Amino acid sequence: MKKILLTAAGLAAIVAITAIACQAPVTDSKAADTTAATEDPVKRGEYLVNTIGCDDCHTPKKMGAHGPEPDMEFRFAGHLATQPIGPIDTSVLSKGWLLFGPSLTAAVGPWGVSYAANISGDTTGIGAWTEEQFFRAMREGKYKGLEGSRPLLPPMPWPNFAKLKDDDLRAIFLYLKASKPINNVVPAPKQLSAL
Repeated sequence: MKKILLTAAGLAAIVAITAIACQAPVTDSKAADTTAATEDPVKRGEYLVNTIGCDDCHTPKKMGAHGPEPDMEFRFAGHLATQPIGPIDTSVLSKGWLLFGPSLTAAVGPWGVSYAANISGDTTGIGAWTEEQFFRAMREGKYKGLEGSRPLLPPMPWPNFAKLKDDDLRAIFLYLKASKPINNVVPAPKQLSAL
């Protein structure tokens, strides 16, 4: 009986400590919400884009002193149409591998070849998109945010972005639309059978 009481007391102490440790101060979240609400949406979009990794896929890479680094001359241009990818050894896919092109803007997997989209402010990017299209692309995974269009292909993590608040998606959209326009028509994806 003594063991049961000591075990129950120990578990109660662990639960109490965990509950106290996991509680975030209410004032911090309210302050963050107030700051986000009063912040310039384009500045907020810049912050979000720079922290969630849009450059990781949508900005071509060049080799630098520490390995691949974003080529900011082509920021948000997606896969450059002027950089065709070489031959693809699809046999590695059956061994569980996925492939990326040298600029890290082309991905090859069981779906075929997909290319990072141009999300710059140019009309070949999202310059002519409406906010509704952007929201549909991010929330429903639709190509160019068009109803009835094909799904966005891997590795685009749109299900993660679908969880963002409307104000955050709007801020990202406004920032990207205001970004340097780069004229670049990204190649169409290819199915695996076409490789």
